[in-house]
Amino acid sequence: MLLLVQSLIDIIKSTYVFTIKPSTSGNFIPEYYFSGQHHRHRLMTSTSMPSPFSSPPLYSSAYRLYSTPWTRFLVLLPSLPQGSGASTPRTLIILPPIPESTFLSYSPASNWSGRDTEDVTGMTTNSERKIVTGDYGYVLEDVPHLSDYIPDLPTYPNPLQYNPSYSVVKQYFVNADDTVAEKIVVHKNSPRGTHFRRAGPRQKVYFESDDVYACIVTCGGLCPGINTVIREIVCGLYHMYGVTRVLGIEGGYKGFYARNTIPLTPKAVNDIHKRGGTILGTSRGGYNTSKIVDSIQDRGINQVYIIGGDGTQRGASVIYEEIRRRGLKVAVAGIPKTIDNDIPVIDKSFGFDTAVEEAQRAINAAHVEAESFENGVGVVKLMGRYSGFIAMYATLASRDVDCCLIPETPLYLEGPGGLFEYMVKRLKENGHMVIVIAEGAGQELLSESMHTMDQQDASGNKLLQDVGLWISQKIKDHFTKRQKMVINLKYIDPTYMIRAIPSIASDNVYCTLLAHSAIHGAMAGYTGFTVGPVNGRHAYIPFYRVTQRRNKVVITDRMWARILSSTNQPSFLRPEEIIERKREEEQAQSLVEEDHTDDV
Repeated sequence: MLLLVQSLIDIIKSTYVFTIKPSTSGNFIPEYYFSGQHHRHRLMTSTSMPSPFSSPPLYSSAYRLYSTPWTRFLVLLPSLPQGSGASTPRTLIILPPIPESTFLSYSPASNWSGRDTEDVTGMTTNSERKIVTGDYGYVLEDVPHLSDYIPDLPTYPNPLQYNPSYSVVKQYFVNADDTVAEKIVVHKNSPRGTHFRRAGPRQKVYFESDDVYACIVTCGGLCPGINTVIREIVCGLYHMYGVTRVLGIEGGYKGFYARNTIPLTPKAVNDIHKRGGTILGTSRGGYNTSKIVDSIQDRGINQVYIIGGDGTQRGASVIYEEIRRRGLKVAVAGIPKTIDNDIPVIDKSFGFDTAVEEAQRAINAAHVEAESFENGVGVVKLMGRYSGFIAMYATLASRDVDCCLIPETPLYLEGPGGLFEYMVKRLKENGHMVIVIAEGAGQELLSESMHTMDQQDASGNKLLQDVGLWISQKIKDHFTKRQKMVINLKYIDPTYMIRAIPSIASDNVYCTLLAHSAIHGAMAGYTGFTVGPVNGRHAYIPFYRVTQRRNKVVITDRMWARILSSTNQPSFLRPEEIIERKREEEQAQSLVEEDHTDDV
């Protein structure tokens, strides 16, 4: 151990930084960076270092994780073969900052049950990514198929060709080679870029209708449109493919092994789209891969539809991996859900339009209150833990908002260019103002002010302090004690009202398309995928693409510039910070693109 610690000290003193890079084989290739030059360096004599997350694990549970403000050090102690001497190499890896749960949630003997939560951050899947390349820089990030691990699967004619409702469609079946481009704005000499497999019905299916036994589960927080997705999966399976056996798993992931289920029929779900919430119930936590897949196998389920956010989709990815490991003919399809619209790749998440529409009611109420009193101030807190899309779009749609505060922007209250200075100016000009703040904005100021420690819920999400109440009190204190100015402040928090309502018409249509895309994909034998529109065309997207990062507001983009133009608020960014933000965003984008091309 002393030698390992000494090695740590020696490497810290040097300029070497080791990182782990996934290879296409699912292993991890150690690399290092030195003096800005990129060199590949093998830490072991083998061609690549086996993943510490491989199953069965090639490393024992004897590892140590050391944290510093700059990075994390992972010391892997391999299980020593019998008779091996002390010369057997140990491996020291210095990792970039990553969630500690990546390691703390994994126990080699637990079969990925982890912390028994819905959030499975850090669960690294071992399957090879299906990357297909073509001419002119064409890249297809394909999704898994049942035939990848079950050979000689029989196919059947698609029942849709005999369905009178679809007889009028000129070309209903999707061509097997159709793909959807991730980027549609390119330069003259740009490569064709990344594509995804187009969603839709195929001429051949891999399930006979009478043999299908499907299940649906909803996990995580509520979102307008969940019931619509449930309804359309049930009705779509029944009316398009003649599937009559669909099971509803109650209470989230834990419902799989708690044996809480209800049969779902078109009659039972006929009008559930008119209700908010989810008829199946939901929960955070309760994730145990072995128990879930055991339940799927014992019940004879062969299609699993999982509705949930990024943590739920990570869980779905691990469920797919375990199903694949067992060689089961079970299709796993994800339908991404988040009211915050922070899922990457897809154009938007369902329920977002409904949330923005409902947020207008709160903003309108705040505006009426504010303009009815001298020096009236309306403060509205909206959802947006890490991404401020609801606040941004609601602000732009309203045109009554004077200041929009989101997690992506810095926030300071006092001093030149601060919020208080802007408020004084605005109140003198207009006599009233409305502030919209996302729940994740200004959390660093709250942590400093309230001396709170980072805490997480059962899904691994950071527990947020109530920034709306906090900033309202700060505003009152400032104007009372420093400005000697009487204000009339009204605070409105419509958070749970927004997410608990039924979805509006546009979201209902969108949810229908998502459900049908998932059904067509599962019937065609695709698995381990999620669905969503990419540049207006629905596609099948590998799980890893929607779980590797969050979609966030780009504050150096034109949409945020429209907000600043509409509200006339300060950007809270100094000129040098704007340049630095642009540089960081360009570097982040280039790293994502480099990662995808490296997998080719």
